[in-house]
This record gives sequence, structure tokens and C-alpha cells, in this order.
Amino acid sequence: MIRFPSKQAQVQTTIFTKMSALAAEHGALNLSQGFPGFDCSDELQALLAFYSKGHNQYAPMAGVPVFKQSIADKTSLFYGIDIDANKEVTVVSGATEALFCAIHCCVFPGDEVIMFDPSYDAYDPAVRLAGGIPIHLSMDAQKGFQIDWEELARSITPKTRAIMVNSPHNPTGSIWTENDLQALAEIVKGTNILIISDEVYEHIVFDGKKHYSVLLHPELRQRSFVCGSFGKTYHITGWKIGYCLAPEYLTKEFQKLHQWVTFSSATPLQYALSDYLKEPAHYLGLSNFYQRKRDLFASAFEGSKWKLLPSHGSFFQCMDYREISDEKDVDLAERLTKEIKVASIPISVFYEKAPGDTILRFCFAKSDEVLLEAAQRLVQL
Repeated sequence: MIRFPSKQAQVQTTIFTKMSALAAEHGALNLSQGFPGFDCSDELQALLAFYSKGHNQYAPMAGVPVFKQSIADKTSLFYGIDIDANKEVTVVSGATEALFCAIHCCVFPGDEVIMFDPSYDAYDPAVRLAGGIPIHLSMDAQKGFQIDWEELARSITPKTRAIMVNSPHNPTGSIWTENDLQALAEIVKGTNILIISDEVYEHIVFDGKKHYSVLLHPELRQRSFVCGSFGKTYHITGWKIGYCLAPEYLTKEFQKLHQWVTFSSATPLQYALSDYLKEPAHYLGLSNFYQRKRDLFASAFEGSKWKLLPSHGSFFQCMDYREISDEKDVDLAERLTKEIKVASIPISVFYEKAPGDTILRFCFAKSDEVLLEAAQRLVQL
């Protein structure tokens, strides 16, 4: 065996892979990994079949031009802002690639990158691989997982290179407000700090609330990479098609790195999505679709020992089990997968230093039958 040092000695198999594998092994209902339990529309499948003929060679590195224009048009329509398809849009193979490229094109060894725990597990390793130093700030479950802006301001140093933003938030379902955008803008104003914003759940916001993208604030927009995904919006996580929106000077740096990662994404998928994006109803109805599922799932726990935390966006429901068990969340998640055959994700894995909360995350992007069956098993605890 050849010996060599690991570049990620602290990294193990992701919790999503572990829990999905455990669910498969025990025949459990998989409410752990965040993927829809249903197929995309027949119309989108028909478009893919159509464009699979004659569009099977490399796409341009930055994306098929008509697809980039469709992304720009859709973004302009939804947010009421102008986006230059040629200078500000890059098509990528999934939002995780967008996050990775954004981090690596701007983070140098010794740079600090601030992130808010619980945070998506791809942020920290990407920063470390770039030689950066992750700075983890914790959000309090008892305060609705809201950011402590005074703590953030105190954490800024001359080494701060970037701040990771995520709204709607995975794993908690919290969302940012207009006041949050303003608070962040005030902190970074006059600095060289960049923003890397994960907005893959932009079209899944509940109770009449609005998604406040960093694109909507002039101070933030001119220093931000906005990473998006069609996987969550159109139930096509397996297509791995996403995008990065950024000002021209940042897009140039982003594309320098992107060309060495995937170079280009699947060509027929881009053409199919280009057409599908032209109909706003395909994404404007998503919030109502998932709110109904959230409410259906939540209603099944009325009167139970589970405490449901507010879910204002994404397709995740966090639930506190303190009245049910004093087990660690990792242990309980594994036991429930094996014994009652319902798989979830323990929240502690999203922290650098877990606060000891008794919270599990469940994905409600599943069929109504699966959601009700899972709830029936859980309320019996």
C-alpha cells in the first residue's frame, strides 16, 4: 500500500450517504436525504427526450447561450432586476459545484470564511481545501435560528475573506428578512468581504412570506456569488444542473476555476430547461405545493410529544424530541431508522461544536402516503 497524507483527514462519509444507506438496508421510509420522492413533470421529460437528439456534444464552458438567457430572464422577472446573461451567468453541474468554485476562486491560504451553524456540510471542507479557515458562528434554536448580527460584526477581522449565506436555510427552514439583508450590508460596507449565497430553495417559502435574495440589495449584489439549483425547483436533483450569478469581475474568476472542475454541464438538459424556464407557473406554484405537504405532515403530530419548530422555507421540518428520549440525536436517528423504519438527519452534524439540542430533521418532499405513514410511526413513540 502506498502511504500518503490525507488532505481531508477529518472528513468522513456524509451523513446523507450514511442515513440513506441505513434506510435502504432496513427498508425504512427515507425522510433523511433532501430529494423529492416523486418525478418531474411529463412536459419536462418530453423536452429532454426531444433535445436528446442532436444535442449530445460538449456545451460551451459557461453554458448554452439560450439557457443562460433563460436563467437571466427568469431571474429578472422574479426579482425585478437586470441580469446580463453573457457576463453574469455560469451554468454548473449542481449548486454544490457552484459553492466549491466560488470558495476556491477567492479564498487564499489563511483567509477566514464565516459560516452560520447549523450549516450545510459542504461549506467547511471546501474552505479547508482552499487553505482557508472556517469561522463557525452558532444560531440558537430557541431564537428561531436567527443570526446574531452583533456577534457577526465582532467576528470580522482583517483576514475575513467571505461570509456564507443560506436562505431559505438547510437544515432549519428559517428565512432571511429585508432587515437581515440590511444588517449584513452595513457590516460588509467599506470592506473587501465577499458573499457566497446558497439560495437553492428560493422558490420554496411559506405563509405568504418572500425570499430576500442578496441580489435585491445593491451593496450585497456587487460582492456576491449567488448559487442556485434547478434540482430542488423542478424535482430533478439527479440532473445536477445549477448556476452561479455574480458581477462580471467575480464571474470571470469563477469561470477560470469552473473550467477545470466540470468544464461544461450536460447539453440536452440545458436545452430542455431553457424551454421549461419560460413558463413562470412551473416555479411560482412551488411554495403552495410544498406548504400543503408541510402542513399535512405537521398536522399528524398534533397532540404528540414531538415539538415542531417553525419551517418558513425549504422542504425540511425540524422536530424536537426532548419529551421522548434523552439520547443523542445521532443515536436516536439511527435507532428510529432500524426500529420503526423512519430515517431522519440529526442536526448536530451541521455544527462545528454541537450545542446539545434534541432535534432531528425530516424531509417532507415525499408523497402524502409516505409522509402520513412516517408520522403515524413517529407519534407512537
